Amino acid sequence: MLSVITTCALSGIDAYPITIEVDMSPGLPGFTMVGLPDSAVKEARERVFAALKNSGFTVPSKRITVNLAPGGIRKEGTGFDLPLAIGILLASGQLEPTPLEGYLFLGELSLDGAIRPVRGVLPAAIYAKQSGRKGLIVPEGNRDEAVLVAGIGVFGAGNLLETLEFLKAPVFPIRTGSKWKGPPEGDGLDFSEVKGQAHAKRALEVAAAGAHNFLLVGSPGCGKTLLARRLPSILPPLSEEEALETTRVYSVAGLLKSGQSFPRRRPFRSPHHSVSLQALVGGTGWSRPGEVSLAHNGVLFLDELPEFHRDVIEALRQPLEEGTVTVSRSAQSITYPCRSMLGAAMNPCPCAYLMDPNRRCVCRTEEIMRYRARISGALLDRIDLHLELPTLEFAQLVDSKRSESSAVIRERVGLARGIQGRRFQADGAVGVFCNAHMSGDQLRKHCVLNAGTKKLIRGAVETLGLSARAFDRILKVGRTIADLEASPVILEQHVAEAVHYRSLDRELSPFP
Repeated sequence: MLSVITTCALSGIDAYPITIEVDMSPGLPGFTMVGLPDSAVKEARERVFAALKNSGFTVPSKRITVNLAPGGIRKEGTGFDLPLAIGILLASGQLEPTPLEGYLFLGELSLDGAIRPVRGVLPAAIYAKQSGRKGLIVPEGNRDEAVLVAGIGVFGAGNLLETLEFLKAPVFPIRTGSKWKGPPEGDGLDFSEVKGQAHAKRALEVAAAGAHNFLLVGSPGCGKTLLARRLPSILPPLSEEEALETTRVYSVAGLLKSGQSFPRRRPFRSPHHSVSLQALVGGTGWSRPGEVSLAHNGVLFLDELPEFHRDVIEALRQPLEEGTVTVSRSAQSITYPCRSMLGAAMNPCPCAYLMDPNRRCVCRTEEIMRYRARISGALLDRIDLHLELPTLEFAQLVDSKRSESSAVIRERVGLARGIQGRRFQADGAVGVFCNAHMSGDQLRKHCVLNAGTKKLIRGAVETLGLSARAFDRILKVGRTIADLEASPVILEQHVAEAVHYRSLDRELSPFP
C-alpha cells in the first residue's frame, strides 16, 4: 500500500515542499530511504520505529521503501520524523485512510512518541499560507512561532497519539489579527549613562539615522564598547515586516525559544575575534546563517577589529554592499539576507596608548602602520564614519550629570528615518529604507550639491586622496545630517561634518 504525506525543507530563509512517499510490499523485512537524505534524515528510521512501538503501534514486518521527492535535492534535519511516522501508519493500515491533502507536517520524534521542536517552522508557515494549504501540524514547542503568520491554521502537537487523535476531526484555529506589539519600554542600556564623548554620541546618532557603518578608535577604557552596545537603544523599532524577516532568520538558525514572539528590538551581534569565516558569513553544518545574517536589520559589532583573521573581515566587503550573502557548497548555493549596520572598534596602535595623554606609547611608526594595515583600504572605504575617542579626563569621570537619554535621541533618529522612508517610497524604491542603501541613481537625485558645497568636497577629495566609494559615502552621510536637521538640501556644514568623520583617510599619519 502507498501513502503520500507533505512536509517542508529549507533553502535559506524560504521553505519548499517535500513529498514523503511510503510504499509497503511483501518480502523480507527491510527499510530503504531514497531521495538524498543526510545522516539526520537516515537516522529517522530508528526514532520513528521506537516511537511507534512505545505509542502502542506495530512496526510492519514488510519491505518499506520511502522516497523523499524531489529526489535531486539533499534533505537535511529531523523535521521529517512526524510525517514519516504518519506515512508508515497509513501505508500499513494502522491508521484509517484520512484525507491529508493540503496539510503540512513537521516534527522530530523522541523514542517515547513525544514531538520535539525543529528549526524553520516560521518559513514553513509562510509557505503554507502562500500556497493555500489547509493547515500546519507542528510541535507544540513551535506553535507560537507558527501562529505569527495570520491566515493559516496551526495545530501544536505534543506527541504522536495526540496528533492522530486530532486528525480524526481536524479543526485548525486560525489567527486573523496581528500579534505585533511594537517596541518594548527599554532594556536597561541608555546613552545617558555614557560620560563625556559628546562627539562620538553625535556621530552614532548620525550612523543610526542613516544606517551607516562606523569605526571607533581609542585607547582602552575610553568607552568604545560602552557606546556601541547602547546603539540599539537609539535605533527606531523594527517594523512588523522587518520583525517577521528577522524572525525567519532566527527560526532557520534554530535560535527561537519556545513561546517567543516577534523580536521587538533590533538584533545586536558581537562575535569574538576568534570567529571563523563560516561562523561569520554562514555555511557551518547544515548551512546555518552566520553572524552577519543574524544581525539582519540590526547591528554587527566587531570589537578589536585588527585581531580578527584577515580573510574573515575581508569576506564582509561584498555583503556590506549587497545586503545579502550567498553560501556556496558543492551541492547547492543558499542566500541569506544580511542588511545590517557594521560597527567596529580598535585600539590606535599595538600597545593601545597612542592617543592617551597619560600613558606613553612605545610603538614604532612601522609597527603602527603594520597594525593599521591589518584592515584593508577596501574595507575602510565601506565604513562611513571613523570616530576618534579621546581618553576621559578625571572631571568627566566624577561628573554626576546625566546627558541626553536614548529616548530623546531615538525620537530625532525616528524623524530622520521617516523623512528617508517617505523619500524612497515616492521613488518607488524596493528594499531601500535608509540613506546608506541608496543606489547610484538615487544618490545623484537626492544628493545635489550647490557650488560652495562642491568646492568644499572637491578640496577634501584632493587633499585626502579619497576614492569614488568614499566620495559617495560622504554624500550619503551628508544627506543623513541634512535629514536630521530637516533640511531639503545638503549644505556646506553638512558635508564638512561628513568629511570630518573620515579621519582614517588622512595620509600624513595613521592617526592624528
